[in-house]
Amino acid sequence: MTTTQILAPYACHPQNSRGRHHPEADSLTRSPFQRDRDRLIHTEAFRKLKYKTQVFVYHDGDNFRTRLTHSLEVSQIARTICRVLGLNEDLGEALALGHDLGHTPFGHAGEDALQEMTAAVGGFDHNAQSLRIVTKLERRYFQFEGLNLTWETLEGLVKHNGPLAGIAGARPLSPAIASYNAKYDLELHHYASAEAQVASLSDDIAYNNHDIDDGLRAGLFTVGDLAEVPLVGPVFAEVLAEFPGRDESLHIHESVRRLIGLMVGDLIAETRRRISDLAPQSADEVRRLGRPLVAFSDEMRENDRALKSFLFHHMYRHYKVNRMASKARRVVKDLYTLLAAEPECLPPEWQRVCEGKGPQATARAVADYIAGMTDRYALDEYRRLFDMQETP
Repeated sequence: MTTTQILAPYACHPQNSRGRHHPEADSLTRSPFQRDRDRLIHTEAFRKLKYKTQVFVYHDGDNFRTRLTHSLEVSQIARTICRVLGLNEDLGEALALGHDLGHTPFGHAGEDALQEMTAAVGGFDHNAQSLRIVTKLERRYFQFEGLNLTWETLEGLVKHNGPLAGIAGARPLSPAIASYNAKYDLELHHYASAEAQVASLSDDIAYNNHDIDDGLRAGLFTVGDLAEVPLVGPVFAEVLAEFPGRDESLHIHESVRRLIGLMVGDLIAETRRRISDLAPQSADEVRRLGRPLVAFSDEMRENDRALKSFLFHHMYRHYKVNRMASKARRVVKDLYTLLAAEPECLPPEWQRVCEGKGPQATARAVADYIAGMTDRYALDEYRRLFDMQETP
């Protein structure tokens, strides 16, 4: 028997799910969204997040976040917000855990390189790659490719940052999303569920704050450098005044903890205000509001922009990070160039994907292969293919 949550009218109620592309019998013990969460956790792609990095390559140190630890932090924040707002925690958690599955090795440097190399065959986008993973690349069932997730989970993975069609400035759809949407309409012109919106902003809260933590520990900037950053500087100053003369690592932990709490509290307060004003009575009404239901206040959005700007200039464009990103791009580009030209160098299971399919299919298979690599595997594969002293 499945457990029943007390949900708000505007939440995604499991009994109202639009179902799966391939119909399946309901579970006796889990809701549809619990099953989606569990399927995501058991994928190869999820396990690989352990050795896929955010900013630092895996051998830079074992204290820095990886895609896996980041996803767990996002999940913890999303569950808390969903619970307070009466939203479906299981769906929010599934989306938080699955949102980064499509990322390449080496963070955004790897994605940028793969996008450049695949531009002629439709390009590369990590959100579209997440969809490919859960609908095609993961092979765990006899009955279908992918994981056969619910419509709500697929919608949230694809649209958690907002509508993809029908809005000014919308980018052309990636081939993967356009192709899948043609056979299983994800309503790309509408917003996603409130749970997906929560997962998206939980992602922002998590990576902004853990990048403060990681950047300080890596010595890319100092606590003093943060003094003029709105919200962040005052919180660090408050903690320092309250606990003078204590270990800096404790100051960092306490400050980051308080910052997360302030951002979560602001998001909940602003979302409650919008719920009161807009009074949505169903998940579909949330999708059709024409604006986000889940949001920061105007002041917190300004604080968020200021912090992102600080991190961009002091961390993401730090010369040490630039040097590693440059190496990472070369590794990805060289791997792609060689394997696309010589697919016979691919492992046998990937060669079979390419056989008789033509150069465009080969290019996409090579992109899938590289995107699925961890940082460590990509570096090992690079040595095997380019170093004469290495065993193939």
